[in-house]
Amino acid sequence: MKKTLQILTLALLLAGLFTGVALAQDDTPTDDEVNAIASQLYCPVCENTPLDVCPTEACRQWRELIRLQLSQGMTETEIKQYFMDNYGARVLAEPPRAGLNWLVYLLPPAIILLGAFFLFRSFREWTKPKVEAAGVGGERGAASSPEKDDYVARLEEELKKRK
Repeated sequence: MKKTLQILTLALLLAGLFTGVALAQDDTPTDDEVNAIASQLYCPVCENTPLDVCPTEACRQWRELIRLQLSQGMTETEIKQYFMDNYGARVLAEPPRAGLNWLVYLLPPAIILLGAFFLFRSFREWTKPKVEAAGVGGERGAASSPEKDDYVARLEEELKKRK
């Protein structure tokens, strides 16, 4: 009997541990959930202003529309598609990767790499030692001008006379 009472008490304690208080869930999305989507959209009225920080009445209404759509069970993608259908692709913070918009993602890195290549090549050209046009190994041949040869010859004669 004592053993049965101990088992029953242990079972009640374990059952009590696995039960929790069930609170009713509120269907109204939080401001953070609304702003997470609104930050990915730009105000169709204001120039270059994200929807989550735009102070206009129109933006407040659009944030409420996002809240309503979230409470109706729409996903982030569906909400963004709704705004794109009604206001065009310019309301998206990140342009869709389709059509000519892919150039936005490819051109800047390509231009940076091309500029780095030309800069590297220029630095190598600037630091490369200059090769004399007279010839290799300091030999003076037919490539040097006669005026320069006369000057060098006279200079050498003057130096010999001084010794």
